[in-house]
Amino acid sequence: MIKIIKSLDRQFNDFGWLKTFWLFSFSNYYDPANLQHGKLRVFNDDTVQPGKGFSTHPHEEMEIITLVLDGEITHKDSMGNQGVIRAGEVQRMSAGTGLTHSEYNTSKTGLAFYQIWILPDKRGLEPSYAQRQFKPEAFKNTVFPVASGQTMPDTVSFHTDATIYRSILDSGKTVEFLTAKDRYLFVYVSSGSIRINNHLLSQKDQARISLESVLTFSAVQTTDFILVDVPEA
Repeated sequence: MIKIIKSLDRQFNDFGWLKTFWLFSFSNYYDPANLQHGKLRVFNDDTVQPGKGFSTHPHEEMEIITLVLDGEITHKDSMGNQGVIRAGEVQRMSAGTGLTHSEYNTSKTGLAFYQIWILPDKRGLEPSYAQRQFKPEAFKNTVFPVASGQTMPDTVSFHTDATIYRSILDSGKTVEFLTAKDRYLFVYVSSGSIRINNHLLSQKDQARISLESVLTFSAVQTTDFILVDVPEA
């Protein structure tokens, strides 16, 4: 089953310094029919103005993965981590029993990133942190894992039986992704347009997928997309 949600149907919020699309219920946006997809709980598409950001705030019992698309985030947390996450980098915080952190765009240019929250397989974990740089060539014409709790090498690890992939397919290119029917898949198109098993997605469209064993991705034009593979909640 493949459910397509068009870009215009996302929850949009404009706070001036922050423009954000919440793909699932988040903060003051609550929809009981849109709480999560399997263990995928949050997918936010954020753009932050220069000199602005999120002041120190808490998290607990969540795997939080950040993918920076453009610009850079200056990060500081209660675990003692402090630094910059740049375009192409992936950051993971396992909030576990609790942490606080802040995220700011301290540069003079815009910042665009995705923040993804996935429910952990086990509660009560000690908070932890990881970060890794990826080159864009790694995503070309393949479905490339960037963060995983499935012991995949050369990825940012986290604590759920799940994996986040990134792909940039050239126009006309087709790739297959094998899955199991008890898995929940989520696709978000950053740019371009693509067919998934003959369902057409354009820029900023999303697909929520279950009960499928093979996904065929065929790029109508050069397409950059995110694939999240999670278990049932």
